[in-house]
Amino acid sequence: MLLFCPACGNVLVAEEGSRCHRFACTTCPYVRNVTRKVTSRKYPRLKEVDDVLGGAAAWENVDSTAEPCPKCEHPRAYFMQIQTRSADEPMTTFYKCCNPQCGHRWRD
Repeated sequence: MLLFCPACGNVLVAEEGSRCHRFACTTCPYVRNVTRKVTSRKYPRLKEVDDVLGGAAAWENVDSTAEPCPKCEHPRAYFMQIQTRSADEPMTTFYKCCNPQCGHRWRD
């Protein structure tokens, strides 16, 4: 929480005075004693995150390869490649375990 000086408009700094805590201006003699607990919380509203892989439908028509699952050791995994960084960087390969009970996802 920021408080501003009513005289010059600069930000007030918190300091410990002789009798109590106070807000003081660093450029003019303005001082305001803290008489009660000062709190203020404002939580930002989170943005909705888009699924960069295209959601559940993205895995419907993909090929599989001989890549073992790191979770269940199933020998095959579905894969797809997506350009996630700039054009001069290599594509990112995403995997999904072919075992329907596992379904673990990872990337390479």
